[in-house]
Amino acid sequence: MFRHGPEEKALRSSRVTAAQLQEVGRGSDTRAGRVATGFPSNETGSESRETYGLAAGHVHCATSLGLEEFFRAALEQPECRHTMLKERKGGSPRRRGRLLPKDVSNNKMFMVGGWTRDDPSCRVEQFCPEYNEWRAAARMVNGRGKVAVASLDGRIYAAGGADHVRCYSSVERYDPETDSWSTDVAPLSSPRSGVSLVAMDGYLYAIGGHDGITAMNTVERYDPQMNTWSKQRAMLSRRSGAAAAVLGGHLYVMGGNDGEVALDSVERYSPADGTWSKCAHMLSPREDAGCAVYLGRIYVAGGKDELNLKLCGAERFDPDAARWTPVKRMRSKRDDTSLVVFNGALMAVGGSDGVTTLKTIEAYCHETNEWRHFGSMKRKHPGGRVAALCRNDAGVM
Repeated sequence: MFRHGPEEKALRSSRVTAAQLQEVGRGSDTRAGRVATGFPSNETGSESRETYGLAAGHVHCATSLGLEEFFRAALEQPECRHTMLKERKGGSPRRRGRLLPKDVSNNKMFMVGGWTRDDPSCRVEQFCPEYNEWRAAARMVNGRGKVAVASLDGRIYAAGGADHVRCYSSVERYDPETDSWSTDVAPLSSPRSGVSLVAMDGYLYAIGGHDGITAMNTVERYDPQMNTWSKQRAMLSRRSGAAAAVLGGHLYVMGGNDGEVALDSVERYSPADGTWSKCAHMLSPREDAGCAVYLGRIYVAGGKDELNLKLCGAERFDPDAARWTPVKRMRSKRDDTSLVVFNGALMAVGGSDGVTTLKTIEAYCHETNEWRHFGSMKRKHPGGRVAALCRNDAGVM
């Protein structure tokens, strides 16, 4: 039986209803930002009653005790148990007796590459929601610092990067079904460290970077069917360590370093006519910042400025208003961090505060405009990058 005590009281006070469980049980669409799952504990591990949004903020559960406790408590309520069993029709995942929302346990978040103490790392760590823990995944074939990662068609691509001597042009691909990396992907046309990699319209775009001599403005596109890279129109500015995101049929590239100084400029690529145009500048110059699209806005957080100072500030871009607005600062300074939308939540993963490499993760609540502690990875991954693999409604990655 579920344990009794203060945690149970906190759970019962959360008013878990059948309607809430039905909404959660329908699964998640992280690209639309629909359902946020995962109920993080606070940093001290004590009970707290925080409010987290479900279904883009329309359904709430005032608990932070974890998925397992949440669903066990719900099972003790007859109306919720009936809803959960009903929603299991079609096969919601069950792991070691744990009943979880449909499809949530199939989503995975991966931290890829970076540096060890002395050398580029080939380590990969994955977050498994069904066990609420990070586990080791298959290592890359090559260690890669300053690597770029992106997911496409249910696989993760790792492109470019560097060691202490040279930059890489090679690309690797991870298959979650076999938990293995392959190197049969065509290489970039030139070596790049600090390159940006994004998926758009079934292609991968490799943007900017540094070739070991200078920052680059070149762009190339990967066709997975043909296994070829083709050059696209070059950017207006040279950018290494830039943030990149796809929104509204356009590719946005923000900040980075032009070889001399961190940038606050932004440009947008239109694949329809192959042209770049200038956009509103960010509020702060940033390079090596985290970037993600969340609820129809582009969020950029962390990085370092033109004085090489590590940043905890964040901002977001509204494409309708064509302007940037400030977001509540993160709890920690995070240079070289990754922003990722995972199970409907916007998370800042890892990075460096200027003193140490961080294992911690923060989650952003758009309703309260606050960042909250969301746990930690098992290892530090300086210079590593995060990608998520999420199943769609058809059960396909």
